[in-house]
Amino acid sequence: MEENDIRREIIRRIRTNRISTTEVADCLGKSGNVEGLSPVNEGHFEVGEVFLAYAYGESNWELHEQLEQVQEGQVVVVETHGCSNRAAFGDLVAKYTLLYRQAIAMVVNGLLRDAHSLKKNRYPLWCRGVTPIGCFNRPNQAPLDQAVLQGWKERYEGSVAVCDDGGAVIIPRRAMTREFLSKLEFIELQEDIWYYCIDTKKWSTYRTVCLKDYLDAELLPSELRQRLGQFREDSSD
Repeated sequence: MEENDIRREIIRRIRTNRISTTEVADCLGKSGNVEGLSPVNEGHFEVGEVFLAYAYGESNWELHEQLEQVQEGQVVVVETHGCSNRAAFGDLVAKYTLLYRQAIAMVVNGLLRDAHSLKKNRYPLWCRGVTPIGCFNRPNQAPLDQAVLQGWKERYEGSVAVCDDGGAVIIPRRAMTREFLSKLEFIELQEDIWYYCIDTKKWSTYRTVCLKDYLDAELLPSELRQRLGQFREDSSD
């Protein structure tokens, strides 16, 4: 299976099974979070390939230009550099990108404005906060620091973003592997087993999560026992 096929399968599996940012981060060794972000509107769940865009130097001129290239189904990740406490954009850009370019979400490592409109329209947006003060609409006189840009490209190119009420987690390109697909499958099975132990068997979280007494498979119902046994067999191949 090629990288693009694996990426599509990762997206399909996460979307179909609504695998949360918490579970995805666990599969990444408790990493991948874009720190400090919160959803503008609760209740959204989105997953898709990342389109990287950015604003810098207190200007969003280049950002407007970049967004013309967004493809349907992508998650737009907007990085900001040297923008002080100015918003990267507001309602107009959100509407254009989400409605007309058909992006499925926007993740902004910075601030947004027009909060009332963003909330009214329930756009799938994640950001660090809101402000009424926006970036200037003028071209930068100097290019973005290439070291900064290269760092963003290394993190986001070929990656997948998962966004829900927990925040936004980035699955890097290096994780587009069969091994990561297997981790996603296992994390779901593990959650099923843990909740069975807590809800049905009334075990403590210590006995369930730490001691893992369920590994004595006879304590599990046959369906969970078979799934756990099959996973162990597949993992040992």
